[in-house]
Amino acid sequence: MGQTIAEKILARASGQDHVTPGEIITCQVDMAMMHDSSGPRAAGKKLDELGAPIWDLDKLVVITDHYVNDMTEASQAIQDHCDVWCRDHGVKHYIKDKGICHIVLPEFGHIRPGDFCVGADSHSTTAGAFGAFMVGIGATEMTGVLVTGEIWVRVPENVRLEITGALGPGVSAKDVILKICGDHGIMGFNYQLVEYCGAAVTAMSAQDRMTLTNMAAEIGAKTGIIAPDGKTRNLLAAWGQPDVDIDAWQSDADADYVTRLTIDGAGLAPQVAAPSSPKNADDVDVYTNVPLDQAYLGACTGAKLEDLQMAAQVVKGKKVAGGTKFYVAPSTYRMRDEAAADGTLAILEEAGAVILPSGCGGCIGIGDARLGDNATGISSTNRNFIGRAGEASSKLYLASPYTVAASAIAGRIADPRDMLA
Repeated sequence: MGQTIAEKILARASGQDHVTPGEIITCQVDMAMMHDSSGPRAAGKKLDELGAPIWDLDKLVVITDHYVNDMTEASQAIQDHCDVWCRDHGVKHYIKDKGICHIVLPEFGHIRPGDFCVGADSHSTTAGAFGAFMVGIGATEMTGVLVTGEIWVRVPENVRLEITGALGPGVSAKDVILKICGDHGIMGFNYQLVEYCGAAVTAMSAQDRMTLTNMAAEIGAKTGIIAPDGKTRNLLAAWGQPDVDIDAWQSDADADYVTRLTIDGAGLAPQVAAPSSPKNADDVDVYTNVPLDQAYLGACTGAKLEDLQMAAQVVKGKKVAGGTKFYVAPSTYRMRDEAAADGTLAILEEAGAVILPSGCGGCIGIGDARLGDNATGISSTNRNFIGRAGEASSKLYLASPYTVAASAIAGRIADPRDMLA
């Protein structure tokens, strides 16, 4: 019996020729990532209590993104602590104020196909878009990794999820993953590995694929993964990782999957998830005409360069509705600069968007995009649980960059296809 991509990675990381779902293995970590919220003040604190050194400074990356751009005393104290801890521990790869960790990590050349990685954040699954196996872990597990460089893993069952056909205008990877959330729920693939494939995935850009693997967390998967191809190699090369091996990290034709599922990409309409769970997803026409106070284009899920470009296609030549705020926080400063250079930011600003600093911000209810009392918003983020993005009385809908932008123009939830024509 052949092996899936994930099984090949786990076999290599555990020093074996072959692994089987359900087997408990110990894997050597190729890279560990922490951010300002989960890192020095959580796992770092536990490490210091142990008095142990970091196992390999070449394999640790610390990124600030959660408490940046927030001038409160508490947030500044977290940032200061992060600075001091990284300095005192000689952290080589300390990436400060460059954007959101899950996008910054590959952008700075720290992800390669075939890697086995861990991150102290649930959306660390994003790295699967590049053919890496990356999982989110808690502070206690991360402390163990910092000391030993290894972690035990129960080999997950593999699910093959094929998206067929070609996505239509105004439909993106965000709509695909929201459809999956709606059909299967937020624990629909509990501790399973979801391998995304099919014609629609092949046609997606390498950046758009990151949305599929990012929100593997929202469907309860251990992680998500996509076979690397030429698009993967080209994007990683642009981000400082030339000559990556993509051929070795493909699933075998006779690999075993516990489940094979299919989604009709060609027939997929834009999706919207109603408050207060991604599982409340349905076709956009179910929710059209819901009035909005705010639209937010941001987060690791929905503000990459190509996400910003999607929004610009919708708003070009139009104006944001009166009484509706439209905030845009590019995922990283590099992508912000690229969007400025190609005219995307100018289009968004001319339409009435307010450009915010890069960081987690509105996704976690920090900064200008925090939803106020009884406010209703729509967002390109990955979660809309009660109180996550603002006051507990606020309501948040989730959608793609296309739909968020269209809704900002309409002042209500709107179908982007009507504005792309």
